[in-house]
Amino acid sequence: MPDNGQLADRLNEVAELLDAQEANPYRAQSYRTAAQTVRGLPRPVHEILAAEGTVGLTELPGIGPSLARSLERLVRTGGLALLEQLRGIYGPEEKLATVPGIGPKTAARIHQVLGIETLADLQAAAHDGRLSQVPGMGAKRLRAVRESLTGRFRQPPRLSRTRPGQSTTAGSKRSVPVEELLSVDEEYRRKAKADRLLRIAPRRFNPTRKAWLPILHTRRGDRDYTALYSNSARAHEFDALCDWVVIYRSPQSGGGQWTVMTSRFGDLQGCRIIRGLEKECAEHYARVAIETAASKMTKHE
Repeated sequence: MPDNGQLADRLNEVAELLDAQEANPYRAQSYRTAAQTVRGLPRPVHEILAAEGTVGLTELPGIGPSLARSLERLVRTGGLALLEQLRGIYGPEEKLATVPGIGPKTAARIHQVLGIETLADLQAAAHDGRLSQVPGMGAKRLRAVRESLTGRFRQPPRLSRTRPGQSTTAGSKRSVPVEELLSVDEEYRRKAKADRLLRIAPRRFNPTRKAWLPILHTRRGDRDYTALYSNSARAHEFDALCDWVVIYRSPQSGGGQWTVMTSRFGDLQGCRIIRGLEKECAEHYARVAIETAASKMTKHE
């Protein structure tokens, strides 16, 4: 069951994505205000729901009936339909590029070098020294990013405890076996090809508003995952729209985000690999090769 910090993170993510698509600013701010309220509560949201239902949540500052129902869904299921839809529209690079001073290429470098995927993490990196290490982030641009994010959040940044250069998502990425992520990727691509998945209509790169983007919700043990093709500028640029698959793990299951793609170079050329976990993928395929060879030898005996 997600704690108050995890619930607040999800509400903040909704606000960030609404900002990215230039939605009604009051709507985005309502999610941000609710996140601040939830983060500062002295008791868990799930206890309030158990004792008082959604009515108890509406008595909290900045939380109306709609947000109360959203919090209830997050507590009960670990997911939120609006968040999943918005994630399908905007990837991390698109979110970062909404900040003045950060263009698409710089956003891609920030995501690649630091593993940053949210504006809250970007704000922390802008203040703890990590962002200044990204090529192209000079003092003037760094100051513009800080000022923009300070005005957007209107609250002090949550400084990261990670060392400069260390990905903020590294821990969560390595807490899941690559075999599990690759199995989710395989299930998604197989079902998408067979047209067995619900399709949503992304706002970006979709002028006709056609519902074409397949989305998968699946489980591995007690862990919930959502997978969909990466409808990002870079995926279109590299003609990888139906190759790059973005996988999200629900907050209730520990959170995390990964991108799976087909390797075009090296020993793993043609294999599906997880960006940031290339070494683990190589070890996985080596184990598979050994097990396959051992199985063939056993059969011949």
